[in-house]
Amino acid sequence: MTGDFLLYEQVDGIVTLTMNRPDTRNALSGVAQTRCFEEACHRVNADADVRCVILTGNGDAFCSGGHVKDLLAKKGLSEGSAYDIQNRYRESVQRVPLVLYHLQVPTIAAINGPAYGAGCDIATMCDMRIASTRATFAESFVKLGIVAGDGGAWFLPRAIGMSRAAEMTFTAEPVDAATALIWGLVSRVVEPSQLMEESLALARRIAAHPGSALRMAKRLLREGQRTGLETLLEMTAAYQAIAHHTPEHDEAMQRFFGEKT
Repeated sequence: MTGDFLLYEQVDGIVTLTMNRPDTRNALSGVAQTRCFEEACHRVNADADVRCVILTGNGDAFCSGGHVKDLLAKKGLSEGSAYDIQNRYRESVQRVPLVLYHLQVPTIAAINGPAYGAGCDIATMCDMRIASTRATFAESFVKLGIVAGDGGAWFLPRAIGMSRAAEMTFTAEPVDAATALIWGLVSRVVEPSQLMEESLALARRIAAHPGSALRMAKRLLREGQRTGLETLLEMTAAYQAIAHHTPEHDEAMQRFFGEKT
C-alpha cells in the first residue's frame, strides 16, 4: 500500500495502482495524495522487475477531479491569496503529471467510470487507456470558472488532437466511452466486468518483453514528442548500442531462434 489513497499491488512484473477513496469518487484533495503518487512512481522506477503499471479507481468512478466543495469554501487548494494558490498547485497537484510522465515503464489507465477534471487529465497522463462502457470523460474546469491546473492543456491535445481537445475544454461537456473510442482518447471499450481482465491481458503482453528494452523504448517515444529527428536518431543509436550489450537481448535472441527451430 502507498499511503491510504493509492493501493500498490505487484504481481509478475505488473504493478496495479488503485485510487482508493470510493466515498469521494477518488477525488484529489492536495498534498497527501500527491505524495502517494510520488512514492508509488519512485518505487516503480527503482524496481527493475516492474515492466508495466495499471492505474485504476475503486468504486463507481475513476477519479472525479478536485473537491468541488473545497472550491466553494475557499479551502484546500483554493485557500489564501493568489500567490498562495499558485505555490500550492506547484507543490501538490502539478507534481502528479511530472511523476506519471516520468514513469519509466509503460502505463495503462483502466478507466472504470467517470473521469472528470483532473481525473480526465490523469487518464491522459498514461500511455494507453482502456475504458469501461460506464466511463465518461469531461475537461470540466471552465464550467467552474477555472482552468486545468494539472497540465491538461499539454496532455489532452497530444491524446486527441487540438480541435477535439478544444471542444472538450471550451464546452466542458462530458464525452461517453463510445465517443472517446472514436476520438482516440481510449484504444478500446469493454464491459465493466472485463475491464481489469483486458487491462491485465495487455499488461502481460507488454511485460513479456525485456524490461530494459521497454524502458528505453518508452523514453524514445517521450523524447520523440519534443525533440528534432537528428537528436532523436543520435539518442536511438546510443540506446541501441546499450541494448546490444544487455543479457536481456542475448536471452531474447536465444528464445526467438529457439522458437524458429
